[in-house]
Amino acid sequence: MTPVPPGEPSAYAGRVLAVVAQIPPATVMSYGDVAEFMGEGSARAVGRVLFAWGSNVPWQRVVMSTGAPKPHGRDEHLARLRDERTPLTADGSRVDMRRARWDGGPGDVPR
Repeated sequence: MTPVPPGEPSAYAGRVLAVVAQIPPATVMSYGDVAEFMGEGSARAVGRVLFAWGSNVPWQRVVMSTGAPKPHGRDEHLARLRDERTPLTADGSRVDMRRARWDGGPGDVPR
């Protein structure tokens, strides 16, 4: 992995962070969902932005498409999701994407 870029986020990174900041508590988007919602970038690019600059947004609300938390910091990621009462699978190892996925709509809340 390349080092964290110094300085302020790019315009693209700012747009990613703005989308992540809008994800309501107890809901999630996958990295790919964020890119698709924006109509630009990729899941990998979204992950890179959150790695570099995501500490000031609710980064825990972005997960892998399977509902799995990020591999590094998995325990903290799951703890934050539990604190928000995000729907998890029965074994608690990942998000129940069917129930917790946010599509970006104003009325979309967990089921």
